Amino acid sequence: MLIDTLYSAVELHREEKIIYARFLKPHAVLSTCRVAGGLRTDLSAMYNHQSCEPAGHCHNLPKSTYRNPEQYRKALCDRHNLDAEHCATLGTAANMHNASIARESFRDLEVIAVCTGGVEGNAGRAGDPASVVETEQGFERLPPAEEIPGPGTINTMLFINTPLIPGALTRCVMTATEAKTALLQELAVNSRYSDKLATGTGTDQIAVAALESDVTPLTSAGKHSKLGELIGRTVYSAIKGTLSRQNSMHPAGQCSIKIHLERFGLKRTALIDTICSFLDQEEAELLRVNFKAFEHDPLTVAAVAALVHLRDKITWGVLPESCWGEIMAGYCAQVASAVSGDYSRLAHYRLLLVPMVCATDNRAFCRLVCRALALGFSEKWHHMEMLVDEDARVTSDAEEQGEG
Repeated sequence: MLIDTLYSAVELHREEKIIYARFLKPHAVLSTCRVAGGLRTDLSAMYNHQSCEPAGHCHNLPKSTYRNPEQYRKALCDRHNLDAEHCATLGTAANMHNASIARESFRDLEVIAVCTGGVEGNAGRAGDPASVVETEQGFERLPPAEEIPGPGTINTMLFINTPLIPGALTRCVMTATEAKTALLQELAVNSRYSDKLATGTGTDQIAVAALESDVTPLTSAGKHSKLGELIGRTVYSAIKGTLSRQNSMHPAGQCSIKIHLERFGLKRTALIDTICSFLDQEEAELLRVNFKAFEHDPLTVAAVAALVHLRDKITWGVLPESCWGEIMAGYCAQVASAVSGDYSRLAHYRLLLVPMVCATDNRAFCRLVCRALALGFSEKWHHMEMLVDEDARVTSDAEEQGEG
C-alpha cells in the first residue's frame, strides 16, 4: 500500500511487516545497515522490517538466515519486488502499524522522519556495561550479562529533499541521535543495564537519504542550521509518536513514582511491599487497594522526581557527596509532605527521617524513599482522624455548655 509520496522523489509503502521507501530519483544514503551500509549513492530503496514479535517469538527460518544478512535481505526483497543488491535494511521487533511519520519544512527545504520504536526491555545508556564482545568467531557473551537483552529498538529513516555534502550527511546522524536522546530524557526512560537514564537502545539503527540533484549541496546539519532544527523536530516528534503507540509511553503516562524509582532496582511489587512494611496492617491494606492513584499523584511524583534528580546530581559530582545527609533528609521530608498534604510538618518529617539517611547505595536509597512515602501516607489519614476527634470534642463541649 502506498502511504505517501515524498517531495515527488520517494514512494513510501507499507506491506505486511515492512515499510519501504522506493527512490524515484537518485539519493545519497548514509546508514548503519550491516549490508549496503555506510555511504552509498547507488541504492534504489531502503526499508524497515519487523523480523519477529517483541518477546517469546522464534521463527522457523533457518538460523543461517539470521547469521547471513545478505541472505536475509534477498529473501525479503524477492518477496516485495525490491532490488536486493541496491537495498538498505533496518530490522526491528516493532510493529510497522505503530510507525510514526513527522514532516517539517522551511522555504524549499523539507525533512521527513519515519520511525518505529520500543524501549521496554533494551533501553541503555552510552557507557553501560557491554553484554557481548565481537571476535573472529562471532559475538561472545560477557558475564554477568548471561540473559538475552529484552526487546527494544528505535529505527529512524530520514529523508531530505536537497543534496548534502558527505560531512553534512554524517552530521544528520548526530543531530537525529541527539533528538532521540532528548526525548528519552524527557520521558525519563530508564536504562535496563544500569541505574542511569537511557540514551537509546543497544540495537538502534538509522538511515539518512538526501536527494541528489544539480542544486548546490548544503554543508551543515548541526543545531545552528535550519536543516539541523528540522531534523531535530521531525525525529523527536516521530519517535515520540511511535513510543506512544508501541509502548503506550507518553508524557502523562510517565507521571509515576514507580518509573522514577525502578532504575534503582525497585520494581512495582517490591515498591508496594517496601512501603507497606513501614505501615500497620490497616494502612497497608488501604495503600494496596489505592496504589494506582497514589503512584500517579502529581505532587508526589514531583517530589520523588526531584529527589531522584538530586541523587543523580550527587552521583555526577555536581553536588558534593558530603552533603548527602542534609539533601536526602530535607527532600525526603518534601516527599512525605507531598503525600500527606501537610507542609507545616516538614521539619517534623525531617527529624523522623534523619536516622535512615546513612548508606548511599541503591538499596538504602530505595528504603529511605519508601519510608518517606509511608510516613506521608500514614500522617495523611492520622491527622484526618485527629480532626474528626477534635470536632467531636468541640461539639460535645458545646452541647454540655448548652445543657448547663
